[in-house]
Amino acid sequence: MIEILLKRIYEPYDQMDGYRILVDRLWPRGISKDKAKLSMWAKELAPSHELRKWFGHKSALYEEFQIKYLEELKTDPTKSQCFENIYQIALTKKITLLYAAKDPLHNNAYILKEELLKKADIISK
Repeated sequence: MIEILLKRIYEPYDQMDGYRILVDRLWPRGISKDKAKLSMWAKELAPSHELRKWFGHKSALYEEFQIKYLEELKTDPTKSQCFENIYQIALTKKITLLYAAKDPLHNNAYILKEELLKKADIISK
């Protein structure tokens, strides 16, 4: 069973976070690289610039954003490969997906977590 946590990058580092992966395209304001204590910055896995701008973290657009983002994950070879790499890491270590968005339920990290867990569930059956 894989273990995936979600955490806002502005929350304090904790050793229990495991392998820390920032999944945003832009570096979060006010966070130093030392303070972030990242294991990986998977900016290529983030939604495209156009999709991110369109969504603008408006919860009313979230369902459509989710559909469009999942399509990007499936059709963009770079995103697909990065997703697979993170999945392989998650098979061996606890991971924490880090994001900067204020809304913990309407962001790309939440979608990624759900997709990683779904893949693990499908493969284990």
